[in-house]
Amino acid sequence: MNTSDPQRKASRTAVNVTMLRAVHQALDGLPKILDDPIAAALLGDEFDQQVTAYHDRAREPWIMELRSQVVLRSRFAEDQLAAAVRRGARQCVILGAGFDTFAYRQPAWARALRIFEVDHHGTQEEKRRRLTRACISQPANLEYIAIDFESTSLRQGLQRSSLDFSTPTFFSCLGVLVYLTRDAVDAIFELVAGFPQGSEIAFTFSTPDRARSEMADRVSSLGEPWQTHFNPDELVQHLAALGFQETSILKTDEAERALYQGRDDGLHAPRRGGIAAAVVGPDPDRQENCGSAIQTG
Repeated sequence: MNTSDPQRKASRTAVNVTMLRAVHQALDGLPKILDDPIAAALLGDEFDQQVTAYHDRAREPWIMELRSQVVLRSRFAEDQLAAAVRRGARQCVILGAGFDTFAYRQPAWARALRIFEVDHHGTQEEKRRRLTRACISQPANLEYIAIDFESTSLRQGLQRSSLDFSTPTFFSCLGVLVYLTRDAVDAIFELVAGFPQGSEIAFTFSTPDRARSEMADRVSSLGEPWQTHFNPDELVQHLAALGFQETSILKTDEAERALYQGRDDGLHAPRRGGIAAAVVGPDPDRQENCGSAIQTG
C-alpha cells in the first residue's frame, strides 16, 4: 500500500459525485439539468472504464435519485449565484469544493467574479493533478484556499486569502454540512451572516429521517460518516435568528415543474430534497444607528 499516493488523501465522495455528474452527461437525455463537460475530463480513464459497467445500473431507482440530487443541487446553486451577481455579488466562495467544475466552465457573466475554492489540502492537490492531466488551466479569477473545517477556523483560513469581507459574497456549500459537527456547521452560517446585506449561501442539508438510511451507511463505509441533520422548520428559524432575511427550501414539485417536464429518460426531481438558500438581511446594529441619526437630524 502506497500511503504517499495523493488520491488516498482525497475525498472518495468527491470522486463519486464527479462520476454521477459525468454519467448525467453521457447517459441521460436532453435537456441536461447541469451542463458539465469537465466532469468526465477530471475522471479520465477512470470514467471510460467505469461508465460501461455503470451503464447497466444507471436506471436503478436509487441511483437515478442520487444522480438527480447531485446535478440538481449544482444547478440550483449556479442559478442562485447568477441571481446574486445581478444583485451585486462580486465574490463566490465554494466551501468543500471537492471536484466542483464551475470555475473551469464559467459563463461570461461570472468572469468579473473572484472565485474561491475551499477544501482540505489532499482533495485540492488531487484535483489540481487531474486538471493538469486533462490540460485544463486554472482560471485567472480563481484562488484555492486549503482549510480543514474541523481543525481550522473557517474565518481564519479565509482571512489568509484575498477574500474581501466587506464585499457582497455568494457562498456555495453542497454535500458538505452533513459531514461536519453541529458546531462547525454553525460556524459556517455565522460567518456568512456577517457578510454584507444581500450575501447568500446555497447549501444542502440532511433531515433526521436520513440519519438511518442505506445512503448513510454507504458513505459511512467510505470513512466519511454523516453527523449533522436539520428539521426544515427549525433550520429556517435558526437561520433567521442568525441574521438571514430569507431562507428558501427547494420543493420537489417546484423543481419537477421547472426542470424535469417532458423528459423521456425517466429522470425526476429527487424526493428527499434538502436543497436550500439563505440571504443575509440588513445589520440590525446598522439599522438602529441609521434610525437614531435620522431622528436627531
